[in-house]
Amino acid sequence: MKFINVVGTTASGKTTFSRQLTRKLGFMLIEMDDLFWLDDWQETSDDEFFSKLQKQMDQAKDGWVLDGNYSRTQDIKLKYIDTIIWLDYSFSLNLYRSVKRAIIRAATQKRLWANSNNRESFRKSFLSKDSIILWMISHHAKNRKKYLEMMQNPKYQHIRFIRLTSPKQAAVFLQQIMDMSE
Repeated sequence: MKFINVVGTTASGKTTFSRQLTRKLGFMLIEMDDLFWLDDWQETSDDEFFSKLQKQMDQAKDGWVLDGNYSRTQDIKLKYIDTIIWLDYSFSLNLYRSVKRAIIRAATQKRLWANSNNRESFRKSFLSKDSIILWMISHHAKNRKKYLEMMQNPKYQHIRFIRLTSPKQAAVFLQQIMDMSE
């Protein structure tokens, strides 16, 4: 387990889990959202996004934890990934977390990523066609189907899939990593 991609539906806790995992393993954290989003919710072009991602992965030859899905990056990251940790939580938990996170972020106006000025707003979170909550609702089942298919596809048999279906399982997994490193 050296080149890890933490995936899951919006609000599954990918970033929090990834941060904890990198601390335990001593690897570099690569936050894909931070690489992708420019100021004022502008998207990075694919060429620039791929270049940023490749540069980050190249800098961490001893190991990295890649936080995020971004299907468009699959060809790049699958050349390296040896482990995919899938936070596959229930729809109801993800919905609850999405709403709670959107409210907290909109209320606090905390910057979301180091490399952009983006902040959540109540309008963007709840009233926009680009709402992260609507994104979660429309992608939860699609993500589950995608990762279940990947796990069964012989093309990806070189990748170790770790499917965690509850926050409790995720906590136990992280504790086991800690116990192994002591």
